[in-house]
Amino acid sequence: MNDHGVTTRRSNERDYPVEISPQRHARPSDLAIREFAAKQHGVVTAAQLRRLGLGERGIRHRAAAGRLSRLHRGVYAAERPRQESRWMAAVLACGADAVLSHRSAAALWGLCPEPSAVDVAVARGQSRTRGDIVAHRSSLLAADVTTRQHIPCTTVPRTLVDLAALVDQRRLERAIDRAEELRIFDLQSVHAQLSQMIGQRGVGRLTTVLGSFDGPDATRSEAERRFLTLIRHERLPTPEINAWIPLPEGGGYRPDFLWRERRLIVEVDGRTHHARRAAFEHDRRRDRRLARLGYETRRYAAREIQMSPREVASEVAIFLSDATPAGRA
Repeated sequence: MNDHGVTTRRSNERDYPVEISPQRHARPSDLAIREFAAKQHGVVTAAQLRRLGLGERGIRHRAAAGRLSRLHRGVYAAERPRQESRWMAAVLACGADAVLSHRSAAALWGLCPEPSAVDVAVARGQSRTRGDIVAHRSSLLAADVTTRQHIPCTTVPRTLVDLAALVDQRRLERAIDRAEELRIFDLQSVHAQLSQMIGQRGVGRLTTVLGSFDGPDATRSEAERRFLTLIRHERLPTPEINAWIPLPEGGGYRPDFLWRERRLIVEVDGRTHHARRAAFEHDRRRDRRLARLGYETRRYAAREIQMSPREVASEVAIFLSDATPAGRA
């Protein structure tokens, strides 16, 4: 049973994301093949087709008739390929333990545009390019790997390290900014990842970029910098910036601004419309978890801070005066 609650079965190429019941005496229908492939973004391997009951001759026949489209050696599309199909097909084509990585993993996480080739990390063999796949030989720990949209891929911290080895500093900064917008960036986890990869490519560049995230004034967007300037101009109590709040059950959060004693959090939303939609549910879930610890969260859009700074400052002053200091009922 994997982390999505789906039963897997081991083959000589990788774990299947769905259970396959071999059909030894009946050929699978096109509908059955499409239904199975749909669980993998419309793609299927030759080994999986054989386990479904389709022989080599049947595979060749369907490919010649256009009912299966060859994407890579031993990997076919059972429907019109999409971007996710391209990613999944590349991972399946690279065999056991392969995962989407580098620029392609960053694209899957929504951190950068998809490159022309598909980056895949492989545990064995040599790095090489074949077709539109760039295979990177990587030493991945179990903690470096996850799934997103049912596609095996590197985690956000590992992806950022790998990305840093391939792109310039400005593109790396944009990827980090995007991760912040989507609320999937955890500075503590990234530092932990760096400590495990000392001496490897990308570590130095990412460490340099992260330097701007450390320190008492480590605001991460223009909207946050504008808010901090407003707080100082109005002589309000100085908040902690991007400070860590641990959770009893493990993990934690790093809010934009925190008045810890007053149990008050202010989040500044400078995100795009798309990013706000993607982060909406996560933000509300986080607010509820922090509320159970006694923290109150207030949110401001970047436009509010720019267009109505006095109103924002006045509200924050009221929130601070109304907040109950930590340790008092």
